[in-house]
Amino acid sequence: MDIEQIGRQAKRAARQLAQINAERRKAALRMIANRLWAWRESILAANQQDVEKAHVAGLSEAMIDRLLLSESRLSSVIADLRQVAELADPVGEVFEERQLPNGLRLRKQRVPLGVLAVIYEARPNVTVDVTGLALKSGNCVILRGGSETIETNRQLVMAIRQGLEESGLPIEAVQFIDDPDRQLVYELLQLDEYVDMVIPRGGAGLHEFCRQNSRIPVITGGIGICHLFVDESANLSEALKVIQNAKVQRPTVCNALDTVLVHCSLAEQFLPDLVELLKNDGVWFKADHAAYEILKERFGDVVEPAGERDFDTEWLSLVLGIRVVNGLEEAIEHIAVHSTGHSDGILTENRDHAERFIAAVDSAAVYVNASTRFTDGGQFGLGAEVAISTQRLHARGPMGLQELTTYKWVVEGDYHVRG
Repeated sequence: MDIEQIGRQAKRAARQLAQINAERRKAALRMIANRLWAWRESILAANQQDVEKAHVAGLSEAMIDRLLLSESRLSSVIADLRQVAELADPVGEVFEERQLPNGLRLRKQRVPLGVLAVIYEARPNVTVDVTGLALKSGNCVILRGGSETIETNRQLVMAIRQGLEESGLPIEAVQFIDDPDRQLVYELLQLDEYVDMVIPRGGAGLHEFCRQNSRIPVITGGIGICHLFVDESANLSEALKVIQNAKVQRPTVCNALDTVLVHCSLAEQFLPDLVELLKNDGVWFKADHAAYEILKERFGDVVEPAGERDFDTEWLSLVLGIRVVNGLEEAIEHIAVHSTGHSDGILTENRDHAERFIAAVDSAAVYVNASTRFTDGGQFGLGAEVAISTQRLHARGPMGLQELTTYKWVVEGDYHVRG
């Protein structure tokens, strides 16, 4: 497989796509959605092949759940794509207009980034989500999914490219590296002449590999060690509901809860209620010394002492860390040391504590009295996201349409010359 040729084709397609108006791009997304539904039988059959191979390979149930694409999940993915098609188009948006004393008129105008390379693992919905957001924002994309979903992704991309062709858009706007050879990922990361941004979506190893080997700017994120702090003023019955949702609603995703921090004044009352509630959902617990002493006699079958690295683990399963803290400052300190900067929150009725938490916790999404499960492009009203960034440059949190653009200065004069 000629990776440089793929990059060259993408760059050429990006120049073409930049000149295609918003209505044609919207129509293309609608056509792609139609084609994906028309291809559903072959897509689901291919996914079944991937799932069977995953079972044979001994992949975890959490990983298999991530790669599973049922008809209802595919329908939801297509619905998200249709929603993206109807969103306001960011390309061409004008902002920060000004006129200088010499008469020059200046404005910033949004333009596509160009060519995105997205390297991801497991979830085949990423193939569609990324395609939709890239095309809607005028970008081309080179996709490199994981070997565990290669059959599914082949079918998805064939349907997508058929939709592009029928819409009159360049089919090279969406390209797929269907060879699992990791050397090709390294070659892709060297294509700074053709690719404008690399977005890895997967585990810490993938992110580290991209950071160390890329000649192209890399957006990092999507790894969540997420916390909720139960403040001494929290409404405890409501706090239980939020924690249950954050942990149990879908435990295999990056915005699922990993650690609960509980104010020491509440621990004797609150922790048994929390464990009693969540053990019925199949949750196991890793407790610090103070929490374990409270829980061991009654809940020794589901609670065990936390190990040295347990508070630095993204569980992606029905495991929850528990720690008792002396107050807000200790909770903030714990988060500063152990969080990955994804999604962290406080449950409190004290507005001063909420404001202090917001100011002190440097995560991409900071919550007050809400589940961390909302860190998602769809939930934030962005339609979908290409990634969740935990870095500071360019974008933070769910990266939707606007985050896939940059801007140019447009300067208009009356044959001005500089004196």
